[in-house]
Amino acid sequence: MANRLIKRILLLLLGVGLGAMGATFWALQWMQTPTAAATSALVFEINRGESTGQIANRLAEAGRVQWPLIWRAYAHWVEPKPLQAGEYELPSKTSPLSLLHQLQRGEVIKYSVTFPEGISYKEFVEILKQQPKLRHDLSSKPLEDHKKILQFNYESLEGWFFPDTYAYLAGDSDKDILLQAHKKMQQSLERAWRARADNLPYMSASEALVMASIIEKETGLASEREKIAGVFVRRLKNKMRLQTDPTVIYGLGEAYSGNLTQKDLQTPTPYNTYLIDGLPPGPIANPGLGALQAALHPAEGDELYFVAKGDGSHVFSATLNEHNKAVEHYQRSNRAEQYQSSPKGKHTP
Repeated sequence: MANRLIKRILLLLLGVGLGAMGATFWALQWMQTPTAAATSALVFEINRGESTGQIANRLAEAGRVQWPLIWRAYAHWVEPKPLQAGEYELPSKTSPLSLLHQLQRGEVIKYSVTFPEGISYKEFVEILKQQPKLRHDLSSKPLEDHKKILQFNYESLEGWFFPDTYAYLAGDSDKDILLQAHKKMQQSLERAWRARADNLPYMSASEALVMASIIEKETGLASEREKIAGVFVRRLKNKMRLQTDPTVIYGLGEAYSGNLTQKDLQTPTPYNTYLIDGLPPGPIANPGLGALQAALHPAEGDELYFVAKGDGSHVFSATLNEHNKAVEHYQRSNRAEQYQSSPKGKHTP
């Protein structure tokens, strides 16, 4: 009787063991089998503080995990690594195991924002406002508050942000992107300043940044940057006013109508280089690396003037007479005196 009972118990244990082994084998197979119900990719966000159980249930509701308890148990006992918060793009044909690995590795969706060379700080902020996945900690605030929020000690925010493409994740702050751009500008300017050419008319790297911003706004062709820089550097050395339109436009601010007039050229502002000597008090845009390099490595030559040809390029002249002829040829219908300059800024008719 006792032997018969022992045999029954052993058979029961064996059956349970085999059943458990079968269930385990089935579960492992299921974890590695792509979900047939999913026919398209899915954007899925894990919130900070969510438990594995909550995530498993939401994945089940989204049709990505048929057996959330098994998926949760596997994640807890077999591969107990934390799931990373963030926004994910889940492929259409992926297994529960691959899905788990994706969430454990934090393979979140990466976004990017691009700032073109030569735009203003205000335009930087406007671009950030258009990024729906960013947290707008800064761009939602008035511009006059930005210096304090960013803890800037510069006179102006203009010019201190490097134009480039920056990656970010959903929920990141626009402030962090601006701080990245500022750090990159500081580093780029510092490297360029250390490698600068000799005998430049700048007292500091900040002045070189001002010049780079002017070059950026004046240049239509990248191949002309160094040549335009050479003109401006020689004018500074010769005590000639820069007389460059972009500085006037920047100084006018909201008063600029879109068409630069003689009245505009005669309107006093700290940035009107037709009326002031030397460089304006700060940058007028955010220059790229090419403009920084040009400002610190200007082309040699004797040209002191240039006039736009209308196709993005310029004609460069060494004398005022040559320049006037070029103006007459290329800008007959425009104001011929636009680029005329002489020592001490005397306007020559």
